[in-house]
Amino acid sequence: MSTTSCKRVALVTGSSQGLGRAIALRLAQDGFDIALNDLPTKKESLEVLSNEIIALGSGTKTYIAICDVSVEELVEKMVDDTAKALGSLDVMVANAGIALGKSILSTTSEEWDRIFATNVRGIFLCYKYAGKQMIKQSKGGRIIGASSLTGKQGFPLASAYSSSKFAIRGLTQTAGAKVVLLVLSSRLKCRLAQEFGQYDITVNAYAPGMISGTETAQSASPDIDPDLLKTIEAAAPKLAGPLTKNSSPNAVASIVSYLASEEANYITGQTVSVNGGAFFD
Repeated sequence: MSTTSCKRVALVTGSSQGLGRAIALRLAQDGFDIALNDLPTKKESLEVLSNEIIALGSGTKTYIAICDVSVEELVEKMVDDTAKALGSLDVMVANAGIALGKSILSTTSEEWDRIFATNVRGIFLCYKYAGKQMIKQSKGGRIIGASSLTGKQGFPLASAYSSSKFAIRGLTQTAGAKVVLLVLSSRLKCRLAQEFGQYDITVNAYAPGMISGTETAQSASPDIDPDLLKTIEAAAPKLAGPLTKNSSPNAVASIVSYLASEEANYITGQTVSVNGGAFFD
């Protein structure tokens, strides 16, 4: 378990189930107060999770922040409300996402836009408003996003999903990278700045491999072909890599726990693979 020197606050989007739920539980065990987010239809599941976290008996506080992360004003409000309810925002885990398994030829523009609205715009908005809040607090922070194995290697029947996860790697590197600013005066000068690094905010992402079947089903878009989902689940053992087992939500949560910790203060701009060796960076 990663340690923290004082009580901190983490916001986990898409935390009603699957990876988000496991991450929220792990960070609560690490001593964070937790803001739980998901869609209005998931409110009951968030309340169950909130009670489970409180029952851990560590004095952890929770706050339920219902919103669609693809809507800018709602994300801004979610961040503001979290900071007001729990005192600050120290860690943003932009986990919310949806999956779609279709070929390029069968994917509609509407489906493409829906995947990108949640998986890319949603994470961009979480990075943006969490960053603003952390800068205002002047005490640094951790921003962590959800990529995927398919964000490092393209897969058939996953064009929209894979593309959205590749985008998160670029966004994460940009937020954590140095930017060269050209300043025109009596002569051309260059100076270095950092988008978030100059504020002691690290920005990283996690890239899980195949998760156990129930987690695949939970993250899938409602209109994903059921037969395709069954095919993916059946193929899972073959995608396990040399460790001969698929990833689990707890394995991913452990990586997030470290990235959220004070010990990870010198890691930024990275997308960390958690795939059992199924793919090598």
